[in-house]
Amino acid sequence: MKTRLLTLFAALLLTQAVMAQFHIGIKGGANVTKVDGKSFKDEFRYGYHLGGFAEIRLGNKLVLQPEVLFNQYSTRLDSNYKNIYEDVFSSNSNIKLNYLSIPILINYKLIGSFLSLQAGPQFGVLIDQNRTTLQNGGDAFKKGDLSMLAGVQFKVGPMRINGRYVVGLNNISDLPDDDKWKNQGFQVSVGLAL
Repeated sequence: MKTRLLTLFAALLLTQAVMAQFHIGIKGGANVTKVDGKSFKDEFRYGYHLGGFAEIRLGNKLVLQPEVLFNQYSTRLDSNYKNIYEDVFSSNSNIKLNYLSIPILINYKLIGSFLSLQAGPQFGVLIDQNRTTLQNGGDAFKKGDLSMLAGVQFKVGPMRINGRYVVGLNNISDLPDDDKWKNQGFQVSVGLAL
């Protein structure tokens, strides 16, 4: 009986120690983005993102923060190029790009656990509404977007407030011309650790 109680007590302590090192949560916020390229207006447009995150403590100052987000980027086709790409974009010059994004960030704590710097890559897969998630995932390296993120996070109890800059590293154009298109923008979000 004593052995069982000691085993149960040890398992309880181990579970508490692991849970203190690991948190999950939900988040959402606004994207202010544009697509760089001569085909697009040089203006930022609004979108949104929703998803979840995990925090895995790696030491006193470092936290690994993987996320899974649905990201919507908005842009507008420049009127000079609308005629060239009319078959691709029809008559609508407003374009919405929906991505399943997976940022993998390292948080470096500056002031206790209140303020952290964040940086890391983000992998995105352009979502085609007519295909399943598995079929979309198969295009990760053909229709994918690789970006770098940098920003800050404020932590107040279970609340997480983030501000980030996103810059695309690869060409997201699937057209056979030399015009390179890259995403860039800002993200502001509020999250809640569960």
